[in-house]
Amino acid sequence: MRKLVESTFVSLNGEIGSPQEWGPPYWDDEHAGYADKLLSAADALLLGRVTYEGFAQAWPSRTGDFADRFNSLPKYVASNTLKEATWNATILEGDVAEEVAKLKDEPGKNILKFGTGGLDQALMARNLVDEFHFWLFPVVVGTGQRLFDGFDVTHLNLVDTTRFASGIVVLTYTPK
Repeated sequence: MRKLVESTFVSLNGEIGSPQEWGPPYWDDEHAGYADKLLSAADALLLGRVTYEGFAQAWPSRTGDFADRFNSLPKYVASNTLKEATWNATILEGDVAEEVAKLKDEPGKNILKFGTGGLDQALMARNLVDEFHFWLFPVVVGTGQRLFDGFDVTHLNLVDTTRFASGIVVLTYTPK
């Protein structure tokens, strides 16, 4: 059975919606190495529609080992509104939690998921996320989408921490 691993960039005050605006000053070799470790352990990506559309705009034109692997992996997109997908992507139809559970039952490496939002609510309600990697950036963002907006109390187990010289701390959690 495959693991579903979530990777999310988070500001100190919990903002997750605009890492492209506040994250770049911290994206260095350590950041790239950790991202490469997560990607190397996966053989598929799971994305919500918004994340998919942003990534599909930015990534296909990038080159290099990481970008080549990222672009070549199959992508599964959870969306009720997207009608067609490109960039090696398949739209998950029907009950997204059921579809993700089927993907997890297939043989293979991890499924790497980016971002949080409505998709997480469906996945967490069914206990489908096996591991969270929250990249805590040393920046405060005044407004924006917050980590786990709308969630009930959810307890997690801290299983690892990774500290970068840039000030990023990756907190790795599993469900309790």
